[in-house]
Amino acid sequence: MSRRPASDSIAGTAWTGGIDGTGASERTGRPWASPRGLYRTVAVAEAITWALLLGGMLIKYVLVGGEPGDIAVRVGGFLHGLVFLAYVFTAVLVGLHQRWGARLTALAVGTAVVPFATIPFDRWLERRGLLHGAWRREATDDPRDFAGTDRLLRWALNHPVLLVLGSVLGLAAVMTVLLLIGPPGR
Repeated sequence: MSRRPASDSIAGTAWTGGIDGTGASERTGRPWASPRGLYRTVAVAEAITWALLLGGMLIKYVLVGGEPGDIAVRVGGFLHGLVFLAYVFTAVLVGLHQRWGARLTALAVGTAVVPFATIPFDRWLERRGLLHGAWRREATDDPRDFAGTDRLLRWALNHPVLLVLGSVLGLAAVMTVLLLIGPPGR
């Protein structure tokens, strides 16, 4: 397996950081090991699923139409919906962890509504240093570390299997409800 040097860049920004601050976690294939890596991975995935959905709409309404077009929109729409929800969860998780505040976190969530906006927003966050640092798994002398939200976040980060399981189950529950309601425009 080839390792990416610390000077490599993805989307024009340095791909460094990680649990130990050296970037090792991203270079070893674990982008979720830092807030920056997790946020960037899901932000790029959200933009890719926008492309899939828009491509499906192009097939349906311009190129082919009929059943192939319907299938293209259903597949693109499902994947985009799933990754959209994962992005919302990730933006809130990273926003809480990085202590962005409600406005910036809401702006991060809102970028998922505009096609491809998550990538420039990720770059904006990166330029301002709002994605730097490792996951805070232990309390420090900072008084904010003793707030209920921070204690709960640390607990979740120290129990990653439960965090992932809870996230997947929550995502599945929301997707199930949304599928039962039906697609937009129905």
